[in-house]
Amino acid sequence: MGCGSCGTGKDGAPGGCQSHGSCSSGGCNRMNVHDWLANLPFSDPESGCRIVEVSFNNGSRKDYFKNSTTHFFEKGDMIALEGVSGFDIGSVNLTGELVRLQLKKNNIKEDSADIKKILRRANDTDLNKWKETKAREKEVMIRSRAIARQLKLEMKVAEVEIQADGRKATFFYIADDRVDFRELIKIYAGEFKVKVEMKQIGARQEAGKVGGIGSCGRELCCSTWLTDFKSVNTNAARYQNLSINQTKLSGQCGRLKCCLNYELDTYLDALQHFPDDCDMIEVARSRAFLVKKDIFRNLMWFTMPDSNKQYPLTIERVKKIKELNKQGIRPEELETVEIVSKKPVEIEPTYVDVVGQISLKSLEKTSRKRRDLEREEHQQRPQNRGNQNQQPGNQQNKPQQRPPQNRDGQEAQQNREGNRPPQQQRGNQQPRPPQKNREGQEPQRSGQPNRPQQHVAQNREGKGLQQNKEGQRPPHQRNQQQRPLQNRPNQHQPKPDQQAGNSEEKNN
Repeated sequence: MGCGSCGTGKDGAPGGCQSHGSCSSGGCNRMNVHDWLANLPFSDPESGCRIVEVSFNNGSRKDYFKNSTTHFFEKGDMIALEGVSGFDIGSVNLTGELVRLQLKKNNIKEDSADIKKILRRANDTDLNKWKETKAREKEVMIRSRAIARQLKLEMKVAEVEIQADGRKATFFYIADDRVDFRELIKIYAGEFKVKVEMKQIGARQEAGKVGGIGSCGRELCCSTWLTDFKSVNTNAARYQNLSINQTKLSGQCGRLKCCLNYELDTYLDALQHFPDDCDMIEVARSRAFLVKKDIFRNLMWFTMPDSNKQYPLTIERVKKIKELNKQGIRPEELETVEIVSKKPVEIEPTYVDVVGQISLKSLEKTSRKRRDLEREEHQQRPQNRGNQNQQPGNQQNKPQQRPPQNRDGQEAQQNREGNRPPQQQRGNQQPRPPQKNREGQEPQRSGQPNRPQQHVAQNREGKGLQQNKEGQRPPHQRNQQQRPLQNRPNQHQPKPDQQAGNSEEKNN
């Protein structure tokens, strides 16, 4: 996490300050401290603190060293330090008067003989050796976990830190109970060829070493500034009227969040004005039980067993009811307080949003209106059907009639009275043009001048049927071209083969 001034490289990755301490956010180095006294002049420079705070493994571990050289180190400088039978390399994290405050906080004396010394400023050879050693840490951690699993030890190796010269390795592990790792140390020493040191840490320290983002959206407190971890219990959540939800109250370490203790003192000071023996009060209706205490409004909320409603009461009213109950008197009413919300009511805009930012409320309104219209149409459909069935002249049980068909098999158009359209009736003003037969001659007519010309009936082969002198068809041909009756129910037109058979039987 670098600041905006770090810039990006050619590959698009953030450049960062390369852990030199120039980032304003301090995200390049965990557990970073801002030296706000660095630019202030001192009257006596010789009386300044000669102890330097040094961080290892990007702030995973910090230690204090004495500057016995004549060099002046600034924040972010890489220096060579006195180690176990060798040397180690760390980064300067804090100098000046603030180091004295840190020593006082950690109960370390400035003139203590246990404080190791700073050797020199790290050169290129030291830095190359340090980088090679750091590249081994991941492989060593994976192999150490496998060895501990083979020995069936109830422990977890969280981090491995190897000294810069590669002569010593510190294994940080997590375990619920005590672990006998005497055999494990022998295997580690023979496997990695280093001097082994085992340090047990808790789950909170492991989360601080791993790092991450909390539910608040910021980096974890344990990985940025929190150094000492205090015990957190569920009473801290009860005093703050928080619901005992294990998933919401637990951090990434699996324990209760450390931030539950931040505002606990404020809540304890505010709760001193509330009575302690008012968990249950009695009124004429029934008993009332305490639900929660509101320190911001100085109200106490009660509920009754026969209802789910909560009644807010002032502290003075609760104390008065408790005194009356001690005298054996039950008041008639609780005398609740009317709570007025100071939050302004949001007024929905009446204009049309043309920018494209459509809210969900408008979509819900349109979908609701559409559903209401569909429901109304669905309710009106059976009513319209019932009105049609009740009209006079309609027969509900009337069988379905087959409409008449013409020669081409198409249904003949009819009007409402069941008759043919006017252009098919007799006496029309514009009669149909006469049709000609194959020889190009007009067929003979019956002698009626105003009668329109009728179509010549055809048989199955498409030939015209013969007519007599009066213009009438023979009897055996009339039966073949009879139209189906309109008012006869469920009677279909017989096939031409069946008509021909019936006509021959009648002639015989």
